Amino acid sequence: MTTGEEHDVATVHQWTGLEARALRKALRKSIRGFAEHLGVAVNTVAKWEKLLADTTPQADSQAILDTVLARADPAVQERFGRLLDNDGVTPRLRKQPAPSVGDHETWAEDLERAVVCLSRQDFGFAWTLLDRWLHRVPPCELDDRGQYLYARTLTLFGDMRRLQGTVCDLITAASVYADARSLFVGLRIPRRTAQIDLSLAVVEEMSGRLAEAASRYGALAEDARLSRLDRVRARLWIGTALSKQGEADSAIVLMRSAAREFYDLAEPEDWAVAQQKLALAHRGAGDLTHALRYIETARSAGRPNSPLEHVQLDTAHAHILLSDPATAGEGRTALAGAAATAGRHGLGHQLRSIEAIREAQEYA
Repeated sequence: MTTGEEHDVATVHQWTGLEARALRKALRKSIRGFAEHLGVAVNTVAKWEKLLADTTPQADSQAILDTVLARADPAVQERFGRLLDNDGVTPRLRKQPAPSVGDHETWAEDLERAVVCLSRQDFGFAWTLLDRWLHRVPPCELDDRGQYLYARTLTLFGDMRRLQGTVCDLITAASVYADARSLFVGLRIPRRTAQIDLSLAVVEEMSGRLAEAASRYGALAEDARLSRLDRVRARLWIGTALSKQGEADSAIVLMRSAAREFYDLAEPEDWAVAQQKLALAHRGAGDLTHALRYIETARSAGRPNSPLEHVQLDTAHAHILLSDPATAGEGRTALAGAAATAGRHGLGHQLRSIEAIREAQEYA
């Protein structure tokens, strides 16, 4: 799980002026050009070059440098590694000190930023924020605060792989979630442990193990460790698993109940998701009139906040349109648009779902 591993590039766990200078030279830029490329002041880069290993860029600059290195061409990455070797720097083997209180604050800030990145499906930047902490110090060497932050980092990494959603991603997500869960159990934080259990149930569903997922959701819907909102989400997801198993009528009952609770809890985004899932359940029951009514309600509830939500809503709408020969052409167009957005943002699970809909349409 190391940035640049494919090209055997040294990973910088903490940048100093020395590594920053090597990256500038690898990019073959002047000090001014490098500053403009990073979006920082020329004086900042000049300070790095003057003090070299005796200065450490601030957290924002650390993230920027991570991103520039990760997105650089292979030739640039190779030059960067050679320049570090010539300077006698071996970032992969450098012993990092245990995080201090100040590091904990920076770490927590990075996690908050990673959450925002994941909500926008900016997986590349999210990874740079998470990777620097996952490999810095083994969790057994951390204090309780450090172990909590490490577990949160693992959780977000699992979320990233789950959102990307290829078969390999889901296997990795399950493994990473299990590691995070063990840490939360050791720290005696039951709410976080239960939230991991909920994420593992989602992975079960996405992996096609619908009966197992429904069973897990059922237990978590009554789990006092979770907030009321998370318990209602679990109930909605029971309905999702049942709908996928062809039990549309039972799914609709559960989904309607969950939708009412989302309304009572003043959670409009979750309520809109429930309308979308109800639309698909009604489609599965062969009731296209109600399916169209619910999907239009979901579509009018507000603009999707992320590429993932956009793809999910468009895919659901297309699936319903494809069920009626009179609107099938419109459905194919909508599905193509959803596939393009999913491909652009690396949403592998959504692409698989779209392909499954297309195959079902061909054999219908």
